[in-house]
Amino acid sequence: MTSSHEDGKADYSAEVGSLSASGANYLVVFGFIDQGGKGIIQASLDSGAFDSFIFADGMIGSSLTKHFGKDLNSSYGTMPGGQSEATEKWKSIAKSAGIAIDGPFRGSSYDAAALVILAAQAGNSADKASIQKHVMAVANAPGEKIYAGELKKALKILAEGGEIDYVGAEDVEFSEIGEVFGSYQEMEIINGEFVSVKVH
Repeated sequence: MTSSHEDGKADYSAEVGSLSASGANYLVVFGFIDQGGKGIIQASLDSGAFDSFIFADGMIGSSLTKHFGKDLNSSYGTMPGGQSEATEKWKSIAKSAGIAIDGPFRGSSYDAAALVILAAQAGNSADKASIQKHVMAVANAPGEKIYAGELKKALKILAEGGEIDYVGAEDVEFSEIGEVFGSYQEMEIINGEFVSVKVH
């Protein structure tokens, strides 16, 4: 059974009540931590309708576990990203810059912005068509590997006519038709905290 929800409502007990009639053990929440998703969880716990949840990536983050803590133990979800040399470098750089890394799409957003900048440099133009033409050339081999925090170095290489292979925060690699290969993590709430339990 599925039910849509409106963000920002004060009470989600009606939605939770209709979903609990299905007899399911888990409630799958496709929402956002700071919007309706949090309210749906609160209504579920308050009513006793559900105490175990499966979360979409918009629900992964420390603000959820800070609010509910161990009440969400055994709940889980998925979010993009993996564990590699690139992601460890990204986490270190982000942490030193005061960037929160506990939720989805932060590394991806960094990589997207970096690729636009690097493709503009490679084509010596901020024109959309030029950026589109050069983005895969800066993202894939051949060239010097560039990790998060190394944009200045990459811009210099490109300005001097060299080639780069942008690895970035999340091991960026494009297929020959422009799709991004990626990975995702299974996140489980253990002792009131999200823990990465498996990378795919």
